[in-house]
Amino acid sequence: MEEFSKIFNEYFALLVGLVSQWLRSVAALLGEYGVPEAYREVGALGVFFLLVTLAVALFILLLLRLGRKEKRPPKARPVPQEAVEPPAAAKEESEPISAAPAAEPAVAEIPEVGEEAPPSLFDRMRAGLSKTQNALVGRIDALLRGSGKIDADLLEGLEEILITADFGMQTTQDLIQSLEQRVAREDLSVEALRSVLQDEIRQRLKLEASSLDLERAKPFVIMVVGVNGVGKTTTIGKLARQFSSQGKKVVLGAGDTFRAAAAEQLAIWGERSGVDVIRHGEGADPAAVAFDAAKAAVARKADLLILDTAGRLHTKVNLMEEMKKIHRVLGREIPDAPHETLLVLDATTGQNALTQARLFKEAVNISGIALTKLDGTAKGGMVVAIGAELGLPVRYVGIGEGVEDLRPFDPDLFVDALFQRS
Repeated sequence: MEEFSKIFNEYFALLVGLVSQWLRSVAALLGEYGVPEAYREVGALGVFFLLVTLAVALFILLLLRLGRKEKRPPKARPVPQEAVEPPAAAKEESEPISAAPAAEPAVAEIPEVGEEAPPSLFDRMRAGLSKTQNALVGRIDALLRGSGKIDADLLEGLEEILITADFGMQTTQDLIQSLEQRVAREDLSVEALRSVLQDEIRQRLKLEASSLDLERAKPFVIMVVGVNGVGKTTTIGKLARQFSSQGKKVVLGAGDTFRAAAAEQLAIWGERSGVDVIRHGEGADPAAVAFDAAKAAVARKADLLILDTAGRLHTKVNLMEEMKKIHRVLGREIPDAPHETLLVLDATTGQNALTQARLFKEAVNISGIALTKLDGTAKGGMVVAIGAELGLPVRYVGIGEGVEDLRPFDPDLFVDALFQRS
């Protein structure tokens, strides 16, 4: 017993010495990292106890894991098929004797599951306009249901609904005036007023609606302008994808050299669509990009050149002058270019989009509008207001995230989808 006690004391003293030496080493290391001398010993003890705690925790987890493995039941071994089949003689004895052959088991017929048909263009348009439909047509229907006759109160309520749906004051007053004239001239019922309003909106949209005539020039040059965040670069990418799928040769010009990663974003769209992208480094002169893009489009006999431009604030005069410079450069290289100056507007910004459109129109002679994010707003009246107040055709509307959800604007389809009852 004394000998065992002696050995134990020797090993214990050795362990204490090793721990003390390790603590001094840790304290010295803490000193190298700027720990004051008064706190080095305490810090070293803290590290030691942390390591011991981790070691104990790991040991306990290991024991628990081993315990779970021991409790699992052993897996049943599969019995070979030969072991369960009876001998041939026994099988013959057990089979009944019958002159007729055994009937084959009936096979249940599984009905074929037909693929769900993709939604039609009308359904996609209606889904994209659902918020506007609820805020505009839903409220109009509720107003008409609660009115027994067409009077001043009904027309006043209708005027309020149109204004809140961002038809704009000028367009709303024009519509209400037309309705008042129709009511005075015709014997209209409350239900008929809905159809008359639908017809009046359709007529105004048709006055300004027109598609691009891509055959009047080769290459046909589209300069795309708009402030940051409206979906300008994405719109260009979708147009490139659509035109490319129609068999047209497209060249893209990454003229937005101001916004970080704008050229990279356009290059990704170009790669997806299989079209060439002309780009310079970040901060380069946008007019120089326009010059090289025009040269490349002519040399490669492209059908279309779509040029992105810097989406900076429309209130800065010097930046608008930059747009005019790009316009002049394109005109020198390709006759009458740009043949289309497409302004991209975000429908969710409401009346602010009209302000942008007015200023851009003064600076660079806007010839058409692409109105994006119609599916994300209840302000679809913007489509009517732009055409009526600015005299600008709406070329494209965005009703979703997909490539095919950027649609050439069709007034009949738009109005029918908007006023369709559930």
